[in-house]
Parts: sequence; C-alpha cells; structure tokens
Amino acid sequence: MLDFAIAGEGGSVVAQDSDRLPTIAGYHMPGVSASSQLIGFDMEGIAVSAGSACSSGTLKMSHVLAAMGWKIKEASEVIRVSFGPETDSASIERFAEIWRRIASRAAAA
Repeated sequence: MLDFAIAGEGGSVVAQDSDRLPTIAGYHMPGVSASSQLIGFDMEGIAVSAGSACSSGTLKMSHVLAAMGWKIKEASEVIRVSFGPETDSASIERFAEIWRRIASRAAAA
C-alpha cells in the first residue's frame, strides 16, 4: 500500500521488484535531499533515516545504492523507513500524507 502511494506521487521504491524485507524500505523522493526529508518527517513526529543502518552518521553514499547503479545525487534523495509490529494502516496513511506534503512543498519551491 505504501509502495503504491509513494510511486503514485512521483517517488520510487528502492528495489521495488526485488525480494526484500517487508519491514524495511528505501524511498526515493526526486529533487528533495534526504536531510530535508528527515527534517520534514521529524517535524511531524516521524523518525526516518538516511543511508543504511551500518553506516549511520556518515555522509558517504550508500555502498548498496552504489552497487545498484544509483548516481550520487539520486542516492542522496533516498530515505530508509522501518516498520515495526505496532505500525498500523493509520500510521502508514499518515506517513504517505506527510510524504505528499513534503514532495508538494519541494515542487512548489
């Protein structure tokens, strides 16, 4: 459901057509840096991250995205989202709505 909402808003899901864990996903928001997205989500009370968990705190491009052929600019627009056992459909809908707002503000700027 969230993958569809993100793709429908001009974003993309990292490795959407590959086997991947259902609880962790990378989302690309074109034209919006991951750091701007982190701030936007944080202001709404949602914690997301940029880069892989094993490289948190660094500014280097994700070696996984590099291996997948992502360019530096696009890779710098990817956030990582983790879902837990308490994540419900209302939380996912809220995330998608905030995603839309962040993307709309960026497009209008």
